[in-house]
Amino acid sequence: MEKFGLNQSTRRHEDPRLLSGGGAYVDDTAPEGALHGYMLRSTVAHGEITSLNVADARGMEGVRLILTADDLDAAGITEGMATTPARNRDGSKGATPRRPLLAQERVRFVGEGIAFIVADALAQARDAAEAIEVEIDELPVNLGLKPGGPQIHPEAPDNLAYDYGKGDEEACDAALAGAARVVEMSVDDTRIICASLEPRGNWAEWDGGRLHVCVNGQGVWGPRDQLARMLGLERDAVRVTTPDVGGGFGMKGMTYPEMFLTAQAARMLDTPVRWMADRSESMLSDNAGRDLICRARLGFDADNRLVAYRMDNVCNLGAYNSGYAQNIQSELFSKVMPGCYDVQACYMTSKGFFTNTTQVDAYRGAGRPEAIYVLERAMDYAARELGVDGFELRLKNFIQPDAFPYKSAMGETYDVGDFPRVLTRAMAEGDVAGFAARRAESEAAGRLRGLGVCYYIESILGAPDETAEIEFTENGRAMLYVGTQSNGQGHDTVYRQFLATDLGIPPDMIDVVQGDSDRIAKGGGTGGSRSVTTQGSANKATAAKVLEKFAPFVAGMLEVDVVEFDEGVFRAPGSNRVVTMLEAAEAARAAGETELLRTQETATLPGRSYPNGCHLCEIEIDRDTGNLEVVRYTVVDDFGNLMNPMLAEGQVHGGVVQGIGQAVSERVVYDEDGQLLTASFMDYGMPRAQGLPMIAFHSEPVPSTANVLGMKGCGEAGTVGAMAAVGNAALDALWPLGLRQVDMPLTPSRVWAMLQTAEGAIAAE
Repeated sequence: MEKFGLNQSTRRHEDPRLLSGGGAYVDDTAPEGALHGYMLRSTVAHGEITSLNVADARGMEGVRLILTADDLDAAGITEGMATTPARNRDGSKGATPRRPLLAQERVRFVGEGIAFIVADALAQARDAAEAIEVEIDELPVNLGLKPGGPQIHPEAPDNLAYDYGKGDEEACDAALAGAARVVEMSVDDTRIICASLEPRGNWAEWDGGRLHVCVNGQGVWGPRDQLARMLGLERDAVRVTTPDVGGGFGMKGMTYPEMFLTAQAARMLDTPVRWMADRSESMLSDNAGRDLICRARLGFDADNRLVAYRMDNVCNLGAYNSGYAQNIQSELFSKVMPGCYDVQACYMTSKGFFTNTTQVDAYRGAGRPEAIYVLERAMDYAARELGVDGFELRLKNFIQPDAFPYKSAMGETYDVGDFPRVLTRAMAEGDVAGFAARRAESEAAGRLRGLGVCYYIESILGAPDETAEIEFTENGRAMLYVGTQSNGQGHDTVYRQFLATDLGIPPDMIDVVQGDSDRIAKGGGTGGSRSVTTQGSANKATAAKVLEKFAPFVAGMLEVDVVEFDEGVFRAPGSNRVVTMLEAAEAARAAGETELLRTQETATLPGRSYPNGCHLCEIEIDRDTGNLEVVRYTVVDDFGNLMNPMLAEGQVHGGVVQGIGQAVSERVVYDEDGQLLTASFMDYGMPRAQGLPMIAFHSEPVPSTANVLGMKGCGEAGTVGAMAAVGNAALDALWPLGLRQVDMPLTPSRVWAMLQTAEGAIAAE
């Protein structure tokens, strides 16, 4: 079984099924004859609903039900959607205005639901939506990330949702005041749309007083509990399942109104109801990502050692709090705010504002890419201002390998790391020494070339505990029940590898069960790159428990006092007699030892792991058009031990591309009235394969001490490092022209405008 074990790049077990059309996604699994739901959404960003007439629409052909806010109130559904507020600097909690399932009296963003229509056919539901008469008195729109402006919620004066601070402000400001040199930089971290390949969707059925909801999310237990709370049901009366999911990226990690509305409609009609978003609807209503402005101040001593770092950001929450939104640019940002640098005088603030736009929440990395982006852009800028090499400045200020475990200024305990080793390897793999020649070649062809570096660190998030259960079935197979949820990462493959390694069971004799709140008692779902460490540790603990339980039984089978488990089989010492795990399970079933056939164990990690690594990016800019192309990209990561290097590399590739997309082409744009101008792929610039180079991936592992596997998560690392690497490469290319501010997205029109500004300044001289 060694070829299926640790550190083996086995092919994904799920791929033949998915690539041959065998995937079962939420829209594939709806019950036959399920009714269709459709949401009537506001076309106004801010206004009072003065009239809502659904009478004519209710009488239209095929229409079974129309829900409004008043109908929900009449049914006793008055709870607001769940949210977790941040902690303000004064110790109070951030503002938590109620977010209704459907707009009540007022609309606050374009795309907010006003009525939910259920009909026999989707076309009938759409027709009924057009027949609904709604009048809205428009109010002034607030889009600014500053106090004041048109008031959106009375619970948030000046539209300020929270005011967060962390660190020692007095010590930080004193260190900045005493620094030999202070470098300041502000960066704009633009809003982006997730645009997962599969849009959001769900279906629901009501059966004998019990609710079943199928949703394409990132975990089933949170939605189950929220459905029970919102609809006034006992938790045991709700079952949530999740089938195959075509991408989540954090956006599907929280609940949305449509899930609750579909469930209520199914309960009222006692008939299954389905809802699926189309692409423009998703762009209007899915939680967006990023959207903040950061100001960094770095203080250095006379020897260019970092002695202080202060960061202040303001962020956009949209019209309401989403599930964990207030904590993204505050608490999660803080976890890696000082990066990999040995600096203890640190302080950060974060202020979140409500605006008349769609909500903002987690997007691949959730706070950590934002923190690393501003820090690494500032470090690169500082190196240029100080007149020193950017690589050398980082090496001088890194936390050294013998300083671990290291407690950062933000209170995080980094378990292990060897940042100088990883950076040095990246410089070699990326041929930094040969860059000057490549730049000269580009210049000879009339193009600008830049080299960007980013050294990132990220913190694994989510609950530190996870549960696994192993069952041996009558058909001679092993079932592994897990509490995480694959959104395309390859969990089915990796978890089979775990059991193949620990129990010697052939991977094709293992079935991985996920995404069912009835079959799996609890779980933390997927998010924060937690799956391989938390679920992997639980899998290993459960496998060890299986061996412990079976050892006496197998010893009895072999008529010996003790047995050993070695190379995937039980062995009698001094004998060539062996028993496989599946043979032992079959014998236990035959002997009536049913307690051996099902084993559950929970593992709790003693601490977080901290993936880190170095990204090197080279870009070329066409002087005539402003087109920026990423032409060379190298990554060296420390993910600790790798279970499946090929899958880790795939995760990095995907993450890097999402980071490049934000840096080069993606940007959400609203007009002054709060209308979304980038509501289709005609207007929103998704990254494309034709504009990307081969991404070279290398591993330089330092095994984590925070879990028994020595592993570190890898799902979000690519995005955490990519944005700053591209931004710094662009600045490197444009710096010789006198440009000092280079912000995302680096679209041809924006870069061309920068070039014209630079050429105009040069001509004026």
